[in-house]
Amino acid sequence: MMNATIITHTRKKLRVIRLQAVILLLCGLSGGNLLAQSSDQLGFVPLFNGKNLNGWVDVNTSKETWKVKNGTLICSGKPIGVMRSDRQYENFILEVEWKHMEAGGNSGVFIWSEGTPQEHDPLTKAIEVQMLELEYAPQHNATEDYVHGELFPTMGMTAIPDNPRGIRSKSLEKRCKGKGEWNKYVVVAVDGTVKLSVNGKFVNGLRASERKKGYICLEAEGAEIHFRNMRIMELPGGITTPEQVAPVVH
Repeated sequence: MMNATIITHTRKKLRVIRLQAVILLLCGLSGGNLLAQSSDQLGFVPLFNGKNLNGWVDVNTSKETWKVKNGTLICSGKPIGVMRSDRQYENFILEVEWKHMEAGGNSGVFIWSEGTPQEHDPLTKAIEVQMLELEYAPQHNATEDYVHGELFPTMGMTAIPDNPRGIRSKSLEKRCKGKGEWNKYVVVAVDGTVKLSVNGKFVNGLRASERKKGYICLEAEGAEIHFRNMRIMELPGGITTPEQVAPVVH
């Protein structure tokens, strides 16, 4: 029993060390500074509580679009639009598990978002972390580079892709599972730099985002998708100008 307790404690300590290493690396890449912090000052909290939609605001979908069942957030995909967090986030680590229920399904998470739709588009200005089902590219005669895990600015936002495909940054490995199977994303967002881990490996990134603070949005884009185990660790703030912060939605 004592050995098992020691092993569990050691594993938890190693996870914290790894997270701190990633944070320090990103701050170095983005030119930011991060003061040394003790591990008990950092911690994850649920972004979705598994019971209801507390903490979330429907922007332009419907009451039928989002439902909670057995700890899972179910999005019907219709109508196309977004649901946003009830407040803004700057530097953070976001974990989320997701699975598409239809072949070729399309969805994603928007970070540093304005949290409002565009005048002629139901989606929002942000950095999108894309979630595509594996059959999307074949169904739409799209290049194989057009896969899950792309990172890109939307609606006139700007950023510099690590692995360019136009303004998009493409994943260096195809690591997602197909419809009906859970995938896990870890999104590390620090000082305008974003790094994405897909099912246990960092495979994509971008930097110099125009916005460095804003809302987190979940996307409904025509196909049923499920989310669970969504949690966030907020990190220390950076030097962010008013122009780099999304407008507050009242």
